[in-house]
Amino acid sequence: MSCVADRVILHVDFDYFFAQCEEIRDPQLRVKPVCVCVYSGRDQNSGAVATANYLARRYGARSGVSIRTAMAQLKERDDAVFLPTDFGYYADISENAMGILQGYADIFEYVGKDEAYLDVTAKTGGSYDAGSHLAQRIKNDIKRKIKLTCSVGVSPNRLISKIASDFNKPDGLTVVTPEKVKEFLQPLKVRDIPGIGKKTEQALAKMGVSTVEQLRSMSIFDLNSSFGRRTGAYLHNAAVGEDHEPVAQREPQVQFSRISTLSKDSTDPDFLRQNLLRMCEELHKTVQENKMLFRSVGIQFIQSDLSNRTKSRMLRNSTASRIELEKAATELLKEALESQKRQIRRLGVKVSDLSEARGQFSMDNYF
Repeated sequence: MSCVADRVILHVDFDYFFAQCEEIRDPQLRVKPVCVCVYSGRDQNSGAVATANYLARRYGARSGVSIRTAMAQLKERDDAVFLPTDFGYYADISENAMGILQGYADIFEYVGKDEAYLDVTAKTGGSYDAGSHLAQRIKNDIKRKIKLTCSVGVSPNRLISKIASDFNKPDGLTVVTPEKVKEFLQPLKVRDIPGIGKKTEQALAKMGVSTVEQLRSMSIFDLNSSFGRRTGAYLHNAAVGEDHEPVAQREPQVQFSRISTLSKDSTDPDFLRQNLLRMCEELHKTVQENKMLFRSVGIQFIQSDLSNRTKSRMLRNSTASRIELEKAATELLKEALESQKRQIRRLGVKVSDLSEARGQFSMDNYF
């Protein structure tokens, strides 16, 4: 097995981030099941759970399920709390926490509001004992200053650190030294490898492969034949813990947006939709050029009296899809126009809650 043994890489992941932010604001929530939700506005309980705390997860309520489903799962808990998202508040907490992380890193790579990579090779002299102590100092510092718990993975590369940070959640610290990489990966399920989705997992299962150990025993030629060269190579490298991609300096990017003064003040749905789709096309090019994913889509009206109106939506998953952008933006436009009274002078669209595409461990990361 080959590993880049002269690097010490940390992956820091803030635990159940949105819900934990709400617990910081109201400590009484720590003993209650809490779901932070993205409400669609169609009716009182329409929408999806963005994040649930670990108490709520014990009952099956977790991110991605509908609010109604989560309520049904938590029906025996009369103290269950359902809160709307407050992205401005979460962004403030994230910014403060990321500022602390940057101070510990030789190279700091922002991935999203709740995760980052730190190359600390120089600071630790390549020592994993020193890396473990540094990770604990980071955890203590974040807890003391922000009141936020985080889980940290320490290893020779990004892939293993990403897996390790999820190993003992919440508030975990997992160190995987180069000589322990094979042992660490061996008992894991293939779905524990970032980038392996349900379809790939099912395809591997048909081949009798459900664990990393079984995946490691497959030849790269068989993997290439079944999945293609890119995916096959990723699966082979991941199974043996190989990842030579360096941590790259990346600061938080708050949002990308486009706004335009319309040729005429209007509330005409077709006219506004045409303008919105044109801006979505321009905005999508910016997202692609910057190799980013987005999870939040918003629209903005500057009305005839120069007042401002906004409406936004959190998507179920981060994406770079133009189709998803256009779909969300046009749905927001339709919803907003149902109660729109003033003429619209300027129209805008934005994407936020950004993360770097390669930081999502898609199978293209390594090639």
